[in-house]
Amino acid sequence: MPETKEKWIEITILTPPELTDALSNFLEELGADGVFQEVGEGETFDNRKPPKQETMKAYLPWSHNINKQKSRIELYIDSVSSLFPGMEKPHFSTKTITDPDWGEQWKKYFKPLRVSNNIIIKPTWERYSPAGHDIVIDIDPGMAFGTGQHASTMMCIMAMEEILLKDSEREAYEILDVGTGTGILAICAAKLGARMVTGIDIDTRAVEIAGTNIVINGVEDRVEILHRDIALCKGSFDLILANLISGALISLHSHLISLTKPGGYIIASGITEQDAKDVETIFCNGGAVLHETRSENEWVCYTFRKE
Repeated sequence: MPETKEKWIEITILTPPELTDALSNFLEELGADGVFQEVGEGETFDNRKPPKQETMKAYLPWSHNINKQKSRIELYIDSVSSLFPGMEKPHFSTKTITDPDWGEQWKKYFKPLRVSNNIIIKPTWERYSPAGHDIVIDIDPGMAFGTGQHASTMMCIMAMEEILLKDSEREAYEILDVGTGTGILAICAAKLGARMVTGIDIDTRAVEIAGTNIVINGVEDRVEILHRDIALCKGSFDLILANLISGALISLHSHLISLTKPGGYIIASGITEQDAKDVETIFCNGGAVLHETRSENEWVCYTFRKE
């Protein structure tokens, strides 16, 4: 019998750069297997001039409900546009594709990216010559996991770098990365000097991809990746990295605080501005104090310290 080829819906969105994070987050929640920002030949995300419009591509598994999904995208764009009437409204188009080469798709859209003062994230197939104190993280993202381009991930890395590089005892740190994905945050923690990092994820594919990236970066002696639910996690950590969504942070706050050593830190990211105060309040009422706040576009990243 002939091999059955998979069908996908390719979504192309032309949008002001300020709205890319919101659209990316929505498309991922809709079920997109891969959301990319196009980068011109020879450009990287840290050296190009900010364009007036970004081109985003996302891929949804084809289904008979595709018209319903298109309607949801239209409604979301209308909703976002009403909040920012001074910006040009995003426009999207779709087409059906069959059996795409996902490896080539990632190679087109994933370029070296400076995410903090010291951290450079790059795909394994790209070259990058480090300078000064650059710490290069090599990532093979597989099909659809994080590449560090999202504001919530960048802020999480910045906050972690700020803590670890200022602490002369960072080599004694034990760190937990909740929802590790490709393992980016866990690898960064190890390369910034942490003694031991545990990354957990409930997605078996994420665990496999993260394990590969740990080996690629040569930190398998200090990073352990586990297929585990945070609710079943035990231990005591100097720093917890929780780049999740607001609802998950709120529901897990007491457990995250209980896993944190006295004086230890929780970096909570993936928070929208509209949910930020709720997250801040519940953590600060649960035994933590606010240490630092970062924000970019409509995203907020908190660093809490356990009392």
